[in-house]
Amino acid sequence: MRIAMIGAGYVGLVSGACFAEFGVDVTVMDVDPDRIEGLHAGRMPIYEPGLDKLVAENVKDGRLTFTTDLATAVKGADAVFLAVGTPTRRGDGHADLSYVYAAAEQVAKAADGPLVLVTKSTVPVGTGREVQAICRRVRPDLPISVASNPEFLREGSAIGDFMRPDRVVIGVDDDHATTVLRRLYRPLYLIETPVLAVSIESAELIKYAANAFLATKITFINEIADLCEKVGADVHDVARGMGLDGRIGRKFLHPGPGYGGSCFPKDTLALARTAQDAGSPVRLVEATIEVNEARKARMAQRILAALGPAHAGKRVAVLGVTFKPETDDMRDAPSLVILPALVAAGVEVTAFDPQPAHARQSLPAAVRFAETAISAVQGADALVVLTEWNEFRALPPDRLKAAMKGDIILDLRNVWDPAAMRAAGFTYSSIGRP
Repeated sequence: MRIAMIGAGYVGLVSGACFAEFGVDVTVMDVDPDRIEGLHAGRMPIYEPGLDKLVAENVKDGRLTFTTDLATAVKGADAVFLAVGTPTRRGDGHADLSYVYAAAEQVAKAADGPLVLVTKSTVPVGTGREVQAICRRVRPDLPISVASNPEFLREGSAIGDFMRPDRVVIGVDDDHATTVLRRLYRPLYLIETPVLAVSIESAELIKYAANAFLATKITFINEIADLCEKVGADVHDVARGMGLDGRIGRKFLHPGPGYGGSCFPKDTLALARTAQDAGSPVRLVEATIEVNEARKARMAQRILAALGPAHAGKRVAVLGVTFKPETDDMRDAPSLVILPALVAAGVEVTAFDPQPAHARQSLPAAVRFAETAISAVQGADALVVLTEWNEFRALPPDRLKAAMKGDIILDLRNVWDPAAMRAAGFTYSSIGRP
């Protein structure tokens, strides 16, 4: 089989490389010539563990190619996947679908035969039907089947998520699209992955509903962590007791400074706006959005309070600024709220992150970046953990103590043992623990 992936961003590049690993001939197309030139040279535009190796192997074997020319990508393709951006639209919170609709029209114009046009981007309900209308208007002479195939990739473990997914969702309304998509995912039959064929509308809503539920679960445990601090309970014990209930599950019950990233903030907001427009508001999701945004600001105030009233001029070391470990993604990261607030309050901020490329461009110029965790904490009055990179867990308390000027640690990801840190002489606080 042969497919084209329109968009060489996170979803398009990972999905294209993984389909190539399945034995499919894949052409990834992007309008950014620098990005395509970099991919030809073996440079990844994003950080994702294992992606560089997977891309290199499939390029070498001839199954994965890159181009800026849409006609070349689409020629002879059995299916074309739209993996373009759907950022939050300024002013109203809806997903901006202009890139999706423009790409759909261009693909329809360039198509040289029947194909399946698949929306891989996260889009609100009704997008697939609009794509169908565009195809009928632009190419009434050509049978183009439209389908939805939402992605469920977690940054930092995206390749594993694609190769060993919990499920594959395909939104289809004709047999041809169903057949093509089932053939593409045939390698997953060997590990008995459920392939759920539903309507296009249901597939579109499944993605939004899943992300909104997970965001709500994170926000719920964050509020329970706040309550634990007030009543003397341990949020980890509470989360463990909850998670052992099979109806709830253990995942996404880890407290922190608030969720961020490329999906949850954007998708919860888009779902809330879609529901309002449909006359069926999702109040729980709306509350989740509000509570999560307020939490990030509150974390900044928590740090300032720990520094005391004379916080101006004090030096804070921040370990981790990406929205989660094993990624360089800064989109809606808590650090984008917390660090500017510290800088505005006159605090000197030095940060360290193992993947700082995008962070350097996203954070205020006043934020200094260190080359190692230990050099970041050198001479610091306080240490804040914002992202739970594994390498931080192994930092010896005595080395931190020797490097720091002060003794304040605010562990906003609960990476360290409170007893061990206090035994080392730190004034240690974490999220939801005594």
